[in-house]
Order: sequence, then C-alpha cells, then structure tokens
Amino acid sequence: MDFTIYDVVLLVAFVVVTSIFLYKRRKNLKKEGLLFLYRTSLGIKIITKIGTKYRRLLNVLGYVSIALGFVLMGTMLYFFGRIVWIYIFQAEVVQAIKVPPIMPLIPYLPQIFKLDFLPPFYFIYWIIILAVVAISHEFSHGIFAATKKIKIKNTGFGFFPFFLPVFLAAFVELDEKRMEKKKISEQMAILSAGTFANVVTALLFFGVLILFFFAAFTPSGVMFDSYTYSIVGVASVTSVNHFFVENTTYEGILEMMQDGTNEIIANEKSYFITKSSLEKQGSSDYIALYDDAPAINANLSNVIIKINGVDIDSVEKLGEEISKYSPGEKIIVTALESGANRDYEIVLGENPENEDAPYLGIGFLNRRSSGVMESIVSIFSSFREPNVYYAPNFNAAEFIYNLLWWLVLISFSVALVNMLPVGIFDGGRFFYLAVLGLTKNEKLAKRLFVLMTYLFIGLVGVIMIFWGLSFFK
Repeated sequence: MDFTIYDVVLLVAFVVVTSIFLYKRRKNLKKEGLLFLYRTSLGIKIITKIGTKYRRLLNVLGYVSIALGFVLMGTMLYFFGRIVWIYIFQAEVVQAIKVPPIMPLIPYLPQIFKLDFLPPFYFIYWIIILAVVAISHEFSHGIFAATKKIKIKNTGFGFFPFFLPVFLAAFVELDEKRMEKKKISEQMAILSAGTFANVVTALLFFGVLILFFFAAFTPSGVMFDSYTYSIVGVASVTSVNHFFVENTTYEGILEMMQDGTNEIIANEKSYFITKSSLEKQGSSDYIALYDDAPAINANLSNVIIKINGVDIDSVEKLGEEISKYSPGEKIIVTALESGANRDYEIVLGENPENEDAPYLGIGFLNRRSSGVMESIVSIFSSFREPNVYYAPNFNAAEFIYNLLWWLVLISFSVALVNMLPVGIFDGGRFFYLAVLGLTKNEKLAKRLFVLMTYLFIGLVGVIMIFWGLSFFK
C-alpha cells in the first residue's frame, strides 16, 4: 500500500484527537486576531532554569545572535530582491512556476505542484518538523529572556480556525512591559534568539544528515539527464516524421509534431526531439535536437547500473567501461527502471569527434540552479556527487533521509524569513531597535519601521500581480 494512504489516515487521526483535546480544554482557548491560542505553563520552569544557570554563556551568545540576525536580514533582503526582479523582468521563469508566490509549506505541496527538484513532503514530516522548529525557536526566545530576568507569562500553541485544529505554531509569551525597559542590545538578543536557534538546529541536523547519508546509501549507478544533442537552424529542417515541412519556422515545425519522440531531418541528418522539449525551448531561429545515437534509439532509462555485468558507481567508471569497446560492438546496459533492473542490448556507435572511439550518446547537463529556492536546495545536497545514483541500504533509508533533509531546509528557511524587517516577524522589531539604537530618534525609527513594512507588503502585491499576469501570456 502507498505510504500516502497511511499518512492521510494519520492526518485524520491527528485532527480528531486534537479536536477532542481542544474541546475538552476549551477554557484555555482564546481568539487573538486570526489565531486561536492555547495557553499553558508547560516548560516555563525548564526555560527559566536554563536561562538562569547558563546566564554568562547565554549573554555572550546574545551578541553572536545579534550579529547573526543582521547577516540573516541582509541575506533575506538580497533573496527577496532577486525574487522581485525575477517576477518583474523574467516572464519566462514566472510562467514555469506553478506555486503561488505566497504559499505556506503544507503537506504534499511538492507532489501537488510537481516540484521535481524537491523530495515528497508528508504530513508526518510536517508535524515532526513543525514541532522541532517552532519549539526550539520559541523556547530560545524564552531562555534568552530569562537571562535578562524577564518573566515568562505563558507558553502554548496556536492555529488558524479555518485550517482545522492542526498545530501550526508554538509561542512563549513574555512580560512585554519589562522587556521594553531593557537595553536595546538585550531586546535585540531576545528577538534574534529564535532565528539563532533555527540556524543551530539546521547546522546540527545537517551534520546528522551527512553522517546518515553515507551510512545508509551506497553509490550504485550513474544518472544521465540528457541525450547528446546538436544546435540546428530552423531553416535547415526539411521533414518531421517523414512529412515534408512547408512552413520552416519554429511554429510550423511545432505544429507538425506528435506526442512522444519525433524524428526530424535537418542538413540531411536524422535528429530526435519530443514535443514538450521543443515547447520549452521557445520560438527561435535555432533549436536543440537530440542526435541519432544508440542511447536514444534504445530509449535507454536514465539510471545505468551495469555495463556487461560490471557495476557502475561513478561517471568515471562508466567512461572507463565504455572505452573498452569499439564502435559497432554490442553491449548489455543494465538500467534501473521503475524500481527494477532492465537489460538493454545496444550497439555502440562512432563518436562524432573521433570515429575510432565508441559512442553511447548520453549527456550530463549539470544545470546551474537559477531560482532562489533551487539554489538553497542545491546547497543542502552539495555533499552528494552529481549524476551518481545512490541505492538505500535498507527500506526506511530514503524516508528518514528526506525527513532530515526537510528539517534542515525548513529550519534555515524559517530563520531567514523570520528576519525580514516586517512588522509580523521578529525582524520587524529587530529592525526598529537597530534604527533606534543608531539614531536615538524614536519617531524616525517608527516611521522607517512602518515604511519597511508597507514597502514589503507592496512588493508582495507586485509579485502576486506579475504571477497572475503570467497566466495570460
């Protein structure tokens, strides 16, 4: 049975149990703004004890936390600026983006929007990660507040009523009046403590992720992401699927193509391309077409694990094995397809650059990450060799790896987003205090705080408009 079914059952069970719990303890529920808050005293003694016992160390870490807060704020401003630029000036990128610009990370998001560069995201991941990230973030606020002798009034969690009773956020409620009387630097340390905890969590679990990966996975194949191709002038195309081309334009060629792989004759040579691949290239005088090569003719699956029975665990090993043969020789390529091994009988061709060398006809694009999200994702996968297929050593390896991977990514993402200089985030008040500390002018600090908040709200509106317009282009 697909794991998603078990996961959905767990989601339903969680909603039912949480609903019963909240109904029985509804006296502790209070609506504040859009959220329902459930207040408790759970953890207050532990928070106060840690904050008091390690006061000297935490006071030093407070300065580290403030410095990190500025770094994260600057990084997030840069990322946000790039996002705005992409949405305004790179329409072709926006058209390929399926997810709305303002979209919370909900269970099954990558599966729903077919975000292939992300692993699946289940409800069980969501609830575990949310608990780790939110509790560490809020408890860190409380611990740093305790070092400054600020009273912790309550702890608890909140949720949106229209989202069903699903745990969405933890909180630690401080004595705000006492906090406002503290030095600016002390307040900034408390505000940035949550993001500091998220970064520490991300680094800690990133180390665990790397150790787990090399213990739970073994290099077992090579993944290629393209067949070899050539750049061909549109005007040189004479036929598509053996039909003569009368309209030798990009649009004319695209109109003649069928679903699946199409054969194209250009410059008296055969090439191949799928309709979807050609559509992605867009209208141009030149198009990229797959060469007439053994791999594409055999429709070779993209994970090669053996050549004539010899295990392949790296790109270098693949090249070494292929080089042992000559053009025209027949080899057995074992590939992974739908979780099972499949043998392909392939006759090697002549390398276009050296007719004495064998030629399989696969390519490695090693695409550079262009988007902000893809750049972050690539960083958290940087320890893996590109184009290498890693086989899990036991059944649950991939499930655990994806959980750890999402935990690292979300911890770091929460740290970044939370330092945006906007009113609803810790970064908003952090920004206000930074301006106040520099200028000693409370009116100016408040004006800049309000200005930054409205500026970001306006830019989010601009992003949403350009995202909406992309559907009409």
